Amino acid sequence: MTPPTVPPGAATVAPTDESTFPEATVRRTHLKGDAASVAVYSPCERYRYSLTRVWDEAGRRALFVMLNPSTATEVQNDPTVERCERRARTLGFGAFRVCNIFAWRATDPKLMRAQADPVGPLNDAAIRDGCAWADTVICAWGTHGAHLGRGPEVAALIRAAGVTPFHLGLSKAGHPKHPLYIAYTCGPEPWPAP
Repeated sequence: MTPPTVPPGAATVAPTDESTFPEATVRRTHLKGDAASVAVYSPCERYRYSLTRVWDEAGRRALFVMLNPSTATEVQNDPTVERCERRARTLGFGAFRVCNIFAWRATDPKLMRAQADPVGPLNDAAIRDGCAWADTVICAWGTHGAHLGRGPEVAALIRAAGVTPFHLGLSKAGHPKHPLYIAYTCGPEPWPAP
């Protein structure tokens, strides 16, 4: 996947203001409708560590932890991020962030799974930072979270941060369902430790 073209001056390479990111990252901002948007990428732009939209600074914050980034950027939503934004607004949140158990940007999970390092060097730090930022953490990586045992690893990371994760339904194998095809009437439920 080729990183999106960025207008001159739109990208900055600098340490983020998030203390959990010890290395330089590419951080882009944009005003998308009524929502301030921030995306944090690796310097090579093959990994997206987080995507945040804020429309009410004083409102509650939701973190969606999904499988891997697709085409959503600070400027545009992809279908999954669009569903997350609508769900967050419907549930009364003032902001949401997306992190993923794999930070490699790909539209097809098969392409992500073929990578030598689909997780990314700063991804766990991004997830921990998201857990500290959010009021509610919704796990939603689907059955592909079984790859490299990453789903259970991230669930443990979230719980180790002192956070009770939520889900929008569990698969037969116990994976938190991906939100793309889940009705908005289905609200987050606590996901107790096994």
